[in-house]
Amino acid sequence: MASSTAAAAAVTSLLPPPVGAERPVPQGRLLFRASRAGSRPLRLNPARHHGLSPAPRAAKAVEAGKADPLNVMIAGAPASGKGTQCELIKAKYGLVHISAGDLLRAEIATGTDNGKQAKEFMEKGQLVPDEIVVNMVKGRLLQPDAQEKGWLLDGYPRSYSQAMALETLGIRPDIFILLDVPDELLVERVVGRRLDPETGKIYHLKYSPPENEEIASRLTQRFDDTEEKVKLRLQTHYQNIESLVSIYEDVIVKVNGNTTVEGVFGEIEKLLTSSLDKKTEMVTKHLG
Repeated sequence: MASSTAAAAAVTSLLPPPVGAERPVPQGRLLFRASRAGSRPLRLNPARHHGLSPAPRAAKAVEAGKADPLNVMIAGAPASGKGTQCELIKAKYGLVHISAGDLLRAEIATGTDNGKQAKEFMEKGQLVPDEIVVNMVKGRLLQPDAQEKGWLLDGYPRSYSQAMALETLGIRPDIFILLDVPDELLVERVVGRRLDPETGKIYHLKYSPPENEEIASRLTQRFDDTEEKVKLRLQTHYQNIESLVSIYEDVIVKVNGNTTVEGVFGEIEKLLTSSLDKKTEMVTKHLG
């Protein structure tokens, strides 16, 4: 199991690393300030939910949105809880969950044309070009299930060029959710993670410790789950987000990730239900 985890991390690392340009953003959107040593705080104004429907209306909104499905992008720093929230969103709204890293691994495994091209670059130790990954994402987004149910694009795009490629193809989200968690908490979450190589289960020394000494003795730590490397990954994350602001500033919203899983999802649920209500209203006006 440990080897498969390392392999997954290796594939993800081969996606092209984006470079963002820092720029001020109007009030009510995103605001990034100069980085401090080892950490880069993300200053965001909370999203304003005009006319939000209560959470119990989510089921009704989902039903109404079937004719015009919801399309969502979600981003978050390492250990922000993005994976957990993606599972909850998928279960609640029936969206097709799409991850560029998962797509890359799947297409390599099945030997598609894109997968073969990507494998050639990887075997040479080179980064997989944007064009190949964008083609993979485009192909998945255009499949019938994603068109009918709507999609949840996880951690992609990660750069201005990737986002512009999607824009050129007419692929744009109704809402871009950004999970916001303080750097010090993210570092603590990552540094304390441990893997059981026999079962593949993930533990945390503070929040989810192993059940007994036998398990504790065999736990391993991922090579890049150190404080120094986590802070570098966080800097890359903030550069990624900065590079996307100019394209998605009208749909990007911050969600406070420094609370319970249920609390985070409650906020996301309000945002998605509101988006579905607006889409339904637009469809109704068009048909009327």
